Amino acid sequence: MQILLIEPYYGGSHRAWVDGYCEHSQHHIETLTMPAQFWKWRLQGGAVSIARMIDERALQPDFLLVSDMVDLSTLRALTAHSTARTPTALYFHETQLTYPQNARQSHGWRYGFINYISALSADAVYFNSQYHHDVFFKTLPNMLKHFGDYNELQTVEIIREKSTVLPLGLALKRFDAHRPAHPSRNERPLIVWNHRWEADKNPTAFVEALYRLDEDGLDFEVAIIGQNVRQSRTEFDECRVRLAHRIRHFGYLPDFASYADLLWRADYVVSTAHQEFFGGAIAEALYCGCVPILPDRLNYPALLPPDQRDACLYRGDNPRYCLMAHLRGEHDVDSDALRAHISRYDWQAIAPQYDATFAAYAPASPN
Repeated sequence: MQILLIEPYYGGSHRAWVDGYCEHSQHHIETLTMPAQFWKWRLQGGAVSIARMIDERALQPDFLLVSDMVDLSTLRALTAHSTARTPTALYFHETQLTYPQNARQSHGWRYGFINYISALSADAVYFNSQYHHDVFFKTLPNMLKHFGDYNELQTVEIIREKSTVLPLGLALKRFDAHRPAHPSRNERPLIVWNHRWEADKNPTAFVEALYRLDEDGLDFEVAIIGQNVRQSRTEFDECRVRLAHRIRHFGYLPDFASYADLLWRADYVVSTAHQEFFGGAIAEALYCGCVPILPDRLNYPALLPPDQRDACLYRGDNPRYCLMAHLRGEHDVDSDALRAHISRYDWQAIAPQYDATFAAYAPASPN
């Protein structure tokens, strides 16, 4: 089966998804990608460039698999002469419907509407988690009702009927090569933050919890290793000064070996996110044996075995008391059970699910 995989934002988790599936699939996959920059322009105009690339290469795949960063309605219109009969699926890593509206950007529902019309244009729609699926269909009617008339609410069910969950694949096995042969216990428990330094990850709540734990006299170290997509991040700049005596590492780790080594040596991984559709960074830390301290929301409960959730999930925005209980030894968490549970998302298990799902769209063999 010939699959054309289209990703206009080829970077970070999107790139990992493309590369991971290409490496593990039994199908023949060709990719069309664009650099991971100017995300708004990619979502609005990337389809025009992708359509040109399809025409220039005279591509005629059996199946089109496109990411949510594609305006699929525009792409299908511009390539109708060559792909009108080609089954096309949309894969949602994230949806713009649920991101907090930024008044300074004044874009309202613009990008969420592109997600909506793309889903309506697809033959099949896949979400990377059940949480993502559910929040999309909870939010979509609200967006449509925002407009004055002709809300077309019946299209919500049209999209729902062709939608399903196809979990995100992760390259977890690659961490095995960096596992210490003789791991040593940290003198002070090491807490790691491995998320983007962005407002939707709620970094303020994380650093405030660290300040309180420090004032409480609890002993720990912290590694803040998430990628900073801005030149400055006030919360972490202040944290670097106030907790200088506790910082093991500060700043993004660009090479995988260093990142994997730190995760294997860390004791806890923390999230305070308000927006997360799967939780790949947390999944990687779980695989490496970190005990998670996570808000009881988003997709996080699904990343944990049911019998480990009470010890690892906290309510609200403040992880302080959950972390405090762990640092005081009040919880017993089975790291092996966490690792076994999260291993189901490794590409070796996920790629065959993708392959079987997409094979249903393969052209019939001639008699």
